[in-house]
Amino acid sequence: MTRFVDVRNMVRWTADRGPERIIAGMIGYLEADFRRWPSFDKSPRVASHTPFGVIELMPTSDHETYAFKYVNGHPSNPARGYQTVTAFGVLADVHNGYPTFLAEMTLLTALRTAATSGMVAKHLARPDSSVHALIGAGSQAEFQALGMRAALGINTVRIWDVDPLAMDKFARNLEPLGFEVVIGTSAADAVAGADVVTTCTADKALATVLTNDLVEPGMHLNAIGGDCPGKTELEASILDRAAVFVEFPPQTRIEGEIQQMAPDFPVIEFWQVLTGAVPGRSSREQITLFDSVGFAIEDFTALRFLRDSVDGSEYFEEIDLVAAPDDPKDLFGLVGALSPVG
Repeated sequence: MTRFVDVRNMVRWTADRGPERIIAGMIGYLEADFRRWPSFDKSPRVASHTPFGVIELMPTSDHETYAFKYVNGHPSNPARGYQTVTAFGVLADVHNGYPTFLAEMTLLTALRTAATSGMVAKHLARPDSSVHALIGAGSQAEFQALGMRAALGINTVRIWDVDPLAMDKFARNLEPLGFEVVIGTSAADAVAGADVVTTCTADKALATVLTNDLVEPGMHLNAIGGDCPGKTELEASILDRAAVFVEFPPQTRIEGEIQQMAPDFPVIEFWQVLTGAVPGRSSREQITLFDSVGFAIEDFTALRFLRDSVDGSEYFEEIDLVAAPDDPKDLFGLVGALSPVG
């Protein structure tokens, strides 16, 4: 039998445990898996692009457990009553290939993206950071704010979005959780004086939502919206000023902010910071940039964390996903006696 966490149980688990507590716990799991980064199979995600959006498969394995996530990205979906992103994921036993764990990952991906952002900021942002600016108030925004508070203790969030209703939604969701939310009048207004700036817009375009003149010395930039070919958020000249950290360069050069740069543009793989192979932030005035596109190992970690967290609980059910004939060589025997003759 395969354990299955459906949408109802994912919502129950998240609400009961608390999203910020989950994000904080997931940061520890992510740090552990990033420190063993070389032990994983790694490849750019398999993407099918259409005029409507993209559908992707994100696989990886540590040679004990295999994982993949199915995820879409359709920026025009909200106008049609659908979510921009939906996802599900699977863990399987490498030794026999059987799927052991299946889960909803639309909500889980939001949690793991926030945890990844928080983990990186914990090691790259100035430790006394107190103001977080967000450009983009869509479905990721609240989770990103929780991630930065879990990692850095930031309670003050400045928000800007072209949609006033989205900013109102953001304030309505976060103010009861103890955040001081400041609604900006522009991107420039929102990021002025911020220690950490997150860009998380959804439009599939070579956009510039953060310009070079708005970036101040010492900022940590968390660019999570540029996540497919032809989709960026930062003015290219920002990258020339910053120390740029990435997950997996072969994927980021296709999909991230650095797709704007030369193929040999220098980047730092973040896992090397955690192992001590390379330094993180070198000074208070340095600009650090996490060019995040989301990578399969992060989904592996999120599924592993969820599996361990729900073990022994009522937040999952068991489903009969794998055919199991009495004789492993007699699959037809499951149906042969039931089939009509002739």
